[in-house]
Amino acid sequence: MGKTSAGFWTVLGVMLLGGCAHQSQVKVDNSEQPYRIGREDVLDIAVWRDAELSRTLPVRPDGYISMPMVGEVHAAGKTPTELADSLKEAFQPYVQEPRVTVIVREVNSSRVFVTGEVANPGAYPLRGRVSLLQAIALAGGFTDFANSDGIVVIRTDSKGGQIPVRYSDLISPDGGHEVMLRPGDTVVVP
Repeated sequence: MGKTSAGFWTVLGVMLLGGCAHQSQVKVDNSEQPYRIGREDVLDIAVWRDAELSRTLPVRPDGYISMPMVGEVHAAGKTPTELADSLKEAFQPYVQEPRVTVIVREVNSSRVFVTGEVANPGAYPLRGRVSLLQAIALAGGFTDFANSDGIVVIRTDSKGGQIPVRYSDLISPDGGHEVMLRPGDTVVVP
C-alpha cells in the first residue's frame, strides 16, 4: 500500500469515526405537538371531486368557519386532520363518500407582542420556537431608555402569570437560561 492509499484510508477512517461520533450526539425532540388551528389562520379546504364545496377561508375570531351546506363549523383548537374528519362527517348526508383535506395556508394566530422601550413595538408572528432574545431582536432591540433588567413576560395560557427576566442573566455565560415564548405572550420592556 503506497502513501497515497494509506492517506486515503486514514482520512476515510477519521471521517467515518467523526460521522459516528456526531450521530451519537444528535438528540431527537419528539415532544412537538401537532399544529392546532387558531383564530385568523387561513385554511385551504378541498372536497375531492366537488369544486363548489372546496374553498380558501379564514378562521373567524370566534373560532368558526362557514361552509356551504353544513354552515358553521368549529375549527380553532383542532388539528387539520381533526377538522377534515369533522367536515367529512358533516358532508355525509349531502355528498356521497366525501373526501376532505384541510391545509393551513397561513398561520396568523400564533403571535407574540413586544411593547415598551424597544425600537419597533408590535405583534410578531411566532414561527417555530422563538426565544425572548429573538423577539427583542425582531422588535429592533432596546431603546436608549430601556430598563433591560426589568423585562416582564406576561403569559396568557392556562397557567398565566408574569415572568420577570433580567437581560444581564440571559446573556451571562454562567447559566442564564433562555425564555422560550408561547403564542399570546406579551413582552414588556420598561
